[in-house]
Amino acid sequence: MIRVLLADDQVLVRAGFRALLDAQRDIDVVGEAADGEQALRQIRELAPDAVLMDIRMPVLDGLAATRRITADPTLADVKVVILTTFELDEYVFEAIRAGASGFLVKDTEPAELLRAVRAVVAGDALLSPGVTRRLIAEFAARSKQPAAAAALDQLTEREREVMALVGMGLSNEEIARRLVVSPLTAKTHVSRAMVKLGARDRAQLVVMAYESGLVRPGWLG
Repeated sequence: MIRVLLADDQVLVRAGFRALLDAQRDIDVVGEAADGEQALRQIRELAPDAVLMDIRMPVLDGLAATRRITADPTLADVKVVILTTFELDEYVFEAIRAGASGFLVKDTEPAELLRAVRAVVAGDALLSPGVTRRLIAEFAARSKQPAAAAALDQLTEREREVMALVGMGLSNEEIARRLVVSPLTAKTHVSRAMVKLGARDRAQLVVMAYESGLVRPGWLG
């Protein structure tokens, strides 16, 4: 079972998500929180696999709560999916940089929400759709100049190539087709790059690809 915690200050939003998620045989909503502090307490108590986290909440907002979750080694297995009302929410990129595994707009289709929950728990990031690639590109373009890429020196040439493709939003299957290798080989290269760079998940690997200058926003189609 996939254990999910809902963190949103709107009761109706939580009720709608709970009804959808609890109807699935492989998903169990183990808790609800109306603010970030409450969410943190429940996460430590209930150890969910994934948290659907609203950005704008009282007491402690979703961005601050996400930073605390990802900074706590005991919560390393908890995946955070940011919920936002607008696709171009100014805090989304910061949330992903802080360690969130992706984001969803609140009016997303039910099937997409279910796919997203299952995807992040499986270790994937919600960075494939074109709108998300554009979002990442936009905020990366506004961020500081790329830092020195010394950290990338520990990667092999193929791992750097694969990391760049991840940064461009390609899935393992798309990377495999581009490089004419098996999806398993592509996944292995991605995993090795994450381990060497200390990336929490695929989403952080994308951010690192931009911040190191390995990928530039203008390269996206």
